[in-house]
Amino acid sequence: MSVSNITVFRPSVLTLIGIPGLETVQCWIGIPFCVMYLIAMIGNSLLLIIIRSERSLHEPMYIFLGMLGVTDIVLGTSIVPKMLGIFWFHVPEIYFDSCLLQMGLIHTFQGIESGILLAMALDRYVAICYPLRHAAIFTHHLVTQIAAVVTLRAALLVAPSLVLIKCRFQFYHTIIISHCYCEHMAIVKLAAENVRVNKIYGLFVAFTIAGFDLIFITLSYIQVFITVFRLPQKEARLKAFNTCIAHICVFLQLYLLAFFSFFTHRFGAHVPPYIHILFSSLYLLVPPFLNPLVYGAKTTQIRIHLVKMLCSYNVL
Repeated sequence: MSVSNITVFRPSVLTLIGIPGLETVQCWIGIPFCVMYLIAMIGNSLLLIIIRSERSLHEPMYIFLGMLGVTDIVLGTSIVPKMLGIFWFHVPEIYFDSCLLQMGLIHTFQGIESGILLAMALDRYVAICYPLRHAAIFTHHLVTQIAAVVTLRAALLVAPSLVLIKCRFQFYHTIIISHCYCEHMAIVKLAAENVRVNKIYGLFVAFTIAGFDLIFITLSYIQVFITVFRLPQKEARLKAFNTCIAHICVFLQLYLLAFFSFFTHRFGAHVPPYIHILFSSLYLLVPPFLNPLVYGAKTTQIRIHLVKMLCSYNVL
């Protein structure tokens, strides 16, 4: 394939322009993004402190919730500081290797978050469909194994996309990324060489992780709903359903935003760039922001221990 004369050879620095078309109001957009980030950091940190300090919460569901909190903290921290640097301090430059690192962190922890949601769905499935066997099946050893598998799966699937960009591409049309963070397709589109392999591998990773997890989460909840609606007492049905509602809310908001971002990036030629970038940014910011609020509001044990902790601080 011939390479255009107007190319850059292996740039050491790239430029993130933020949100194309909204450059004049980016400083104002940064305010709600910063507020969401701070609430996400405080909320998830409180969740981790409560789960760690209360022995009664050392159960699979809460351990998975703690893992989700760690994932959300890393995801938010991977993008928001640099994003605010672009919006508020006009520092759009980022080293090429730092851009790849940011991309790797974002996609790896997205994959981990999806895997944790699958693990939480399976935990609810066993707890409701096989309540007498739940403690025997979901042991701490199994939870550790699930955490290791989820992390390794995401890391091993995302790593080749970094290697493909680093090793295959030498010439780039431009060093300007029309985005506010380093995302796989945003970097791939800069290349002046054949990007077909990278696009195919990106689709493979997306469907291997999100597609697989979505199918099994859906199947788990179908079985849960069948079991719940067969319960003879209305109170028992409501109690069982209430234990799942927080997870369903988190699951729906994550995957709806994820699939909108994914398909508009690849097939939404008529969608204005600022719409896509705003939604792709919200896709990474909304889950860390909402997760502690949703679980804090819907999980009685967490609410009780949060009130106890706050009251103890007031007494001191």
